[in-house]
Amino acid sequence: MSIDATPAMTQGDIAARLERLPMSRWQISVRLLIGIVTFFEAFDQLLIAYTLPVLSREWGLSAATSTAALTIGSIGMLVGALVSGWAADRIGRVRVIAICVAVSALCSAGMAACDSLTPFLVLRFVQGLAIGGEVPTAAAYISEITRAHKRGRFVLLYEVVFPAGLAVSALVAAWLIPLWGWRSLYLLAAVPGLMAFVILRKVPESPRWLASRGKYEKAAAAMATMETKVQRATGEPLPAPAAAVPVTAPQQRGNALRDLFAGRYRRRTLTVWTIWFVGYLANYGITSWLPTIYRGVFHLPLGQALWYSTATSAAGLVGCVLAALVIDRIGRRVVLAAGLGATTAMLVVLGALGAGSPVQLLVWSSLAAVFNFAVNISLYLYTPELYPTRSRALGCSLGGVMNRLGLILGPILVGAVYAGGTALGSVFLLISGITLVGAIVAAVFAEETRGRTLEEIAP
Repeated sequence: MSIDATPAMTQGDIAARLERLPMSRWQISVRLLIGIVTFFEAFDQLLIAYTLPVLSREWGLSAATSTAALTIGSIGMLVGALVSGWAADRIGRVRVIAICVAVSALCSAGMAACDSLTPFLVLRFVQGLAIGGEVPTAAAYISEITRAHKRGRFVLLYEVVFPAGLAVSALVAAWLIPLWGWRSLYLLAAVPGLMAFVILRKVPESPRWLASRGKYEKAAAAMATMETKVQRATGEPLPAPAAAVPVTAPQQRGNALRDLFAGRYRRRTLTVWTIWFVGYLANYGITSWLPTIYRGVFHLPLGQALWYSTATSAAGLVGCVLAALVIDRIGRRVVLAAGLGATTAMLVVLGALGAGSPVQLLVWSSLAAVFNFAVNISLYLYTPELYPTRSRALGCSLGGVMNRLGLILGPILVGAVYAGGTALGSVFLLISGITLVGAIVAAVFAEETRGRTLEEIAP
């Protein structure tokens, strides 16, 4: 069949043309390009944790200023996640991703040149805005260019790059800082800024977003570009599109935030916000304290404590891959509810045992991480599916805000209980009670989206 840029007249027409595209190396190349960007955003996120000991000695930081250096980026990420949703729903997904990549890289280069704390903190906050903005926007984009068939596997195999970036940052920091100093790490993190230009040139804007804004000619042109590249990659004619997917109020405007709480979306928003908050509170509440517990309770050498903690994070990465492989078979609700339920069970066992030895803590915390990480990464697939194109990026970004709240409050909650002299087992029982609430919410209120087009799920 011939491919042209004849304007599609409805969002449903664009959706039908997207849904008929077979998987090819072109989609994989786009996923790779966006994935490289997301990988380095994860890399940037943890640099401060590994450079802070050196900065503290070089700049004579106090406990308060060290805490500021650690937390200012997270605050920026929270604000960035909120702002990016509005921006991506107004100026486009690809443009926001490229801007965030460029800003993050420039901030890394600037931090490498800093010789005092104040400009470093300013740049770290701005970089946090960019990291917090890129991740949910990229999740929305990848979902929008993917057809319903095996969407879960395609999207989650992309999302695995974020926890992989976190793991690699630890390894690179351990190797590079002793050889070349802390500045070399930030200079390395600035290199991916060049990807901003590649993305703007090579990655087409989401046709679904263009059509939702009434830009039908541009949507049709972007769609024709995709069709040409897929046909060239497969070497075969494309199948004819099915009937246009019905879309209610395709050009609806208005208050985007109100849109997330109107009709069917109210239940979805409250449900997914709960799971985001619970999942990340449990994740960071436990993992952030593991090195301290290994050192303070079991008196392990620092190196061994760090390796035990890294093993738990590695187990979580395994959980991410497993989620990607099974989510299209068993469904989103099962992964979310069963994952939080299994996390609860592992923490209950750990709490009942009282974490009596470092090996017990390693085994059961790692098993909990497998299930907890599987839930958390699945949210990057599930959240974009729940909202219409006109407000999808905002829905993702507000999920990111709840993510950050959980990330911030989890360590504080565990630290308050742990510092209060409570038995170690009680800490894990407390977190298990919170994850149990999340499991119940997911099982009762989460709506299954497997195998349905985005327009069917969220008109």
